[in-house]
Amino acid sequence: MSNRYLYLAFGLIVLNFSCSVNKFIPDGEVLYTGASINYEGASIEKSTRRKVNDVLFPNPNKKVLWMRTGLYFHYKTKKDKPGFFNRFMNRQIGERPVYLSQVDVENTREVMKNRLENSGFFQSFIASEVEVDTTKKRAKIEYEIELGEPYRLAKLKLEKNNLEELPIWNEISSYLQNTKLQPGVRFSLDQFKKEREEIDRYLKNKGYYNFNPNFIIFEADTNAYEGKKFDLYLKIKNEAPKKSFYAFEIQELNVYPKSTLKTKEKEKDTVTIDDIHFIQNDVFFKPKRLRPFLRIAPGDLYSPQDSRFTSRRLNSTQTYRFVNIDYEGEEIDTTRTLQKLKGNIYLSPANKRSVRLEMQGVTKSNNFTGPNLSLTYINRNIFKGGEEFKISTNAGYERQFLGSDQGGLSSLQLGLRNTLSFPRLLFPIDLNEKFNYAIPKTNISLGFDYLNRTGLYTLTSVSTGFGYSWDQNRFVSHTIKPINIEVVQLGNTSDEFEEILDNNPFLRRSFDQQFIAGLVYSFTFSQLKEDQIWKNFFNFNFESAGNTVDLFARERNDTRKIFGTEFAQFVKADIDYRFKFDLDEDDQKLVGRLFAGMGLPYGNSEALPFVKQYFAGGPYSVRAFRIRSLGPGTYVPEGGVQSFFDQAGDIRLEANLEYRFPIFSYLKGAVFYDAGNVWLLNDNEALEGGKFSSNFYDELGMGSGVGLRVDVQGFVIRFDFAAPVKRPARSWKFEPGNTLLNFAIGYPF
Repeated sequence: MSNRYLYLAFGLIVLNFSCSVNKFIPDGEVLYTGASINYEGASIEKSTRRKVNDVLFPNPNKKVLWMRTGLYFHYKTKKDKPGFFNRFMNRQIGERPVYLSQVDVENTREVMKNRLENSGFFQSFIASEVEVDTTKKRAKIEYEIELGEPYRLAKLKLEKNNLEELPIWNEISSYLQNTKLQPGVRFSLDQFKKEREEIDRYLKNKGYYNFNPNFIIFEADTNAYEGKKFDLYLKIKNEAPKKSFYAFEIQELNVYPKSTLKTKEKEKDTVTIDDIHFIQNDVFFKPKRLRPFLRIAPGDLYSPQDSRFTSRRLNSTQTYRFVNIDYEGEEIDTTRTLQKLKGNIYLSPANKRSVRLEMQGVTKSNNFTGPNLSLTYINRNIFKGGEEFKISTNAGYERQFLGSDQGGLSSLQLGLRNTLSFPRLLFPIDLNEKFNYAIPKTNISLGFDYLNRTGLYTLTSVSTGFGYSWDQNRFVSHTIKPINIEVVQLGNTSDEFEEILDNNPFLRRSFDQQFIAGLVYSFTFSQLKEDQIWKNFFNFNFESAGNTVDLFARERNDTRKIFGTEFAQFVKADIDYRFKFDLDEDDQKLVGRLFAGMGLPYGNSEALPFVKQYFAGGPYSVRAFRIRSLGPGTYVPEGGVQSFFDQAGDIRLEANLEYRFPIFSYLKGAVFYDAGNVWLLNDNEALEGGKFSSNFYDELGMGSGVGLRVDVQGFVIRFDFAAPVKRPARSWKFEPGNTLLNFAIGYPF
């Protein structure tokens, strides 16, 4: 019954907004609700349709849930006493009304015709019809476009323009051998513009420092054919400067490793390596360490790509705040094929040392709440070779308050991380020259963590790692750690916790594996920062432990140990795929994620180490369930503290779909649906129903909800309200009475 009243109330709100807007519309005016375009005749691709749709101006007033709320609050502020709330909402989301009288239909048809002609459709017929509903005071426009067959390329010719004796003529001719402007290509002004940019890019990387795409013009001739064909002529403008026809070679290159306004006028010492002059008074950055970052050198042709690579490689060290590469061309000597170019690289250092302090108030969905403090110290260029030394410490205290079945628990967590990064590959063989896009980093780390779960146990771990990370290109990055060691020590266990371990031998085995040593590899492909409608993200992680250690282990009491310590053996891999689809220019997005992971214990291990197991639920997982409260499988704990430890597994599957939209200013909203769970590979008598089976899809935990996010220039405070739709051990049932609030920093994915 309550749902009926809810739907009725919602319907009344919609009706109220709709009617309220109508009464404000002036006599003689009707609201413009948009336009539609129907195409007939020749086929037309989506990109051209989009260009034609873009000329539909003005845009009608926005609708949210079938209501023009922005227009409503605009009208309300025109009253004598609009009130504070109406004025506030108008400032945030208010919109001026868009009437039919503001639409210039004739001009729109002309601009449509222009866009079609730019795409080769020169003989198209466009008609329009305005439909007015005087009762609702609404109007829309329908455009009918009859497309003729487009014009297609017959031949592409390069005009000589007295350039055939210069090398640039041969360079352009060589490029045109593989041009996309082949016979049969449809006339496209955008394609011609793009081709100019491609020719310019090609010539620039051949040393033509002064060339510019504006020096190129295309002329089309349709008179030579009776059908819809045309010849295309590529010409170099007569007013193009002579220096643009010559390639340039770098004759001199100077590098200033510590360039500031105070040091520019001082005399400096010079060290020369490979004919490159490194100029600095005191040694700030060792020249022999700086040289591998440079992709340009005397004797090279000018190349903007090599300059970009050089700038990116230098910036990647984090040693420099600004990297400025300047070129100076000498007077043109027509007796020379290659002209002279002088290069100067000015490097402005960043702050050598920095300290960052962060304080957070943490609230988790398992009712743990408390402060967290972290301190990070960074020393850049510590050995004068671009090295970076970082120390990070953190301390956090959490207490589980009332409202949880496990209420009264508390935890103290301390951590220390030391990382030393070298901006080069530390390897017996010098492989740095094999990497063009970016030089790899060698990372050495040492860490310590301490966790005291009051009344239960303490967990101490020491970790160390040695590995490499590098960017293959702007989309792909790799990380590999051939040495990754973690030693975990469980101590101060209470009688209550010992009883938990006695009842679940698999859980005890996961804590007994105190030595974890192996290899870690990560592959990442990301387009999330690209300016495109559909963006993809893919991450693959692989971890193997115990293989090398096993060669040196000894058998003791039916268990293989090294240095008297039991070690873990397992392989683990997971994939994380995400997409982001921009629905429109108003920051509406559809975002999704698929995650799949599995760990396989073998040899010395019957179960994955506790710190390597998967869990599901929480603000970054299935948000309708608390952290670690899903699974494994259909297992349902009896309650109490035991459930916190048992609900982990060897397999994790998860899917999320979220619609994000702006509300006003920095406040954004979301509607989402999550599904996921964890499972065990083997039967565990203590966790009935936890084993993975072919019916896994019936054992997913599912939930949906809505969210509010305060997004200030990328810093996001998130509130997500979610309720279960299906529990793993139950049938479908929406449970609004069990709505869970998730508070977190940052987007979930």
